[in-house]
Amino acid sequence: MKKSIKRPMTSCIAALIATTFVATGSTALAAELPAGTVISKANLDQIKNDTFEGHTIESLLTDRMAWEIRNSNVKIPLAKADASVDPNWKEATQKYSSSVQYDPKTRTVTGYKAGVPFPTISESDADAGEKVMWDYYYGSPTYPRDFYAHVAFVTFNSGGFEASQDWVFDRLRNRGRLGNAPTLDNDDWITKTIFVATSPQDIKGTGTFTTRYDVNGKLEDQFVYIKSARRVRRLSGNAWMDPVGGFDFLDDDIYVYNARPSQYVSNKLIGKRWILAGLDTKVQHDSSKSGTAGEWPNIDSKEAPYWNVVTPMTPREVYVIEATPPAEHPYGKKVVYVDSKLFIAYRGEVYDKKGEPWRTFMQSAGQVVGKKSGIKYMSPAIGTFVDYKAHHATDFFVVDPVFDRDRSGSDYAPNALESYQ
Repeated sequence: MKKSIKRPMTSCIAALIATTFVATGSTALAAELPAGTVISKANLDQIKNDTFEGHTIESLLTDRMAWEIRNSNVKIPLAKADASVDPNWKEATQKYSSSVQYDPKTRTVTGYKAGVPFPTISESDADAGEKVMWDYYYGSPTYPRDFYAHVAFVTFNSGGFEASQDWVFDRLRNRGRLGNAPTLDNDDWITKTIFVATSPQDIKGTGTFTTRYDVNGKLEDQFVYIKSARRVRRLSGNAWMDPVGGFDFLDDDIYVYNARPSQYVSNKLIGKRWILAGLDTKVQHDSSKSGTAGEWPNIDSKEAPYWNVVTPMTPREVYVIEATPPAEHPYGKKVVYVDSKLFIAYRGEVYDKKGEPWRTFMQSAGQVVGKKSGIKYMSPAIGTFVDYKAHHATDFFVVDPVFDRDRSGSDYAPNALESYQ
């Protein structure tokens, strides 16, 4: 007959603690991380169950974000940020949203004037995804009356820094204008955009002038300046899905999603969640290193793959939208992450026709005050477009943006492209 073995009480307690630790993993040691903590591949596994502003790090990362940290050396500093918006935006929403209607048959919106068309969206609404994208399209506080900025594009290939280019992005808005009459004129256009290169010399003057209409099914008017012919020529109305220059994005990818929502076959709400996003972003610029990646200190240009932009990020609740483009579009689908309160698109994840990951877009916003209006806007300041198949990337930096100069429609026409030659 075997004798029973009596273990000391201390040994039993130690075994119980060890068993509990194994069962619960590192959550027993989870902690609230301080602002300034940098998430990287070196510490992700150690801090993924820790929290920031009450959210676990793991829950704040999409699957692709976690993959990028582990496999593409992405680093994310944690920060707290102010997300206040201008009272004009809130007042316009309260004043005009009750008159807005969505027609699921035509997938169009009527009655919109200014502010957010659908301030309250139920996840159970069959048209929730469409309404989110109409809120983004019409009502995001990123859209001033007019917007002028120099935008620096920095490209990278598998060997590192490739080139830098300077462009002008100049856009006039006809709908959803804050602080005065919500519409500039009664014509059917919504935006007029000049997007043209200013350096280096060999591409100077290359660019487009685009008029987008606020009419379902009406294609854009887009013109391009042909340097070799010294003439302005009209492009196809489907140029919205064409690549821009030698960059890693389409015209449709400006602001992550640069299309009228009804141009997509569908915009489906996958759900709501929290992610890390840039809201209080400052562009760093070192002109002494002009023509190199070092000109833009926000870029982690010393570590492969050399194109990662490092900007502080804060937890934000977002709608997750799966956008299905038309068959002729290069993409199979685009997943867009739209702020549930501000309707800013922070991130896009692109998949090819086979459903495989292709590109990722990230943009961080900063505050800009209208020159004449004094209205506060939250607008993209820094971003990255990465083509993981081509191992190529384009970073952008919005330099010295000027909002609300109170320009008129007569300032925007195709022949404006000639002034940049």
